[in-house]
Amino acid sequence: MARLKVTQTRSAIGRKQNQRDSLRSLGLKRINDVVVKEDRPEIRGMIFAVNHLVSVEEVE
Repeated sequence: MARLKVTQTRSAIGRKQNQRDSLRSLGLKRINDVVVKEDRPEIRGMIFAVNHLVSVEEVE
């Protein structure tokens, strides 16, 4: 199964609560935090909610 490398590039300060919750659920706490997650619809949905705050790469 494919995996996604998610890096937080912008701050969550001043953002809506659902966006902050999505970042926390992804395991991101601060700028430049990196997590690798399985490519699943639930993860894609959380990434879509905060796509302006993160960068995403596909990894093997």
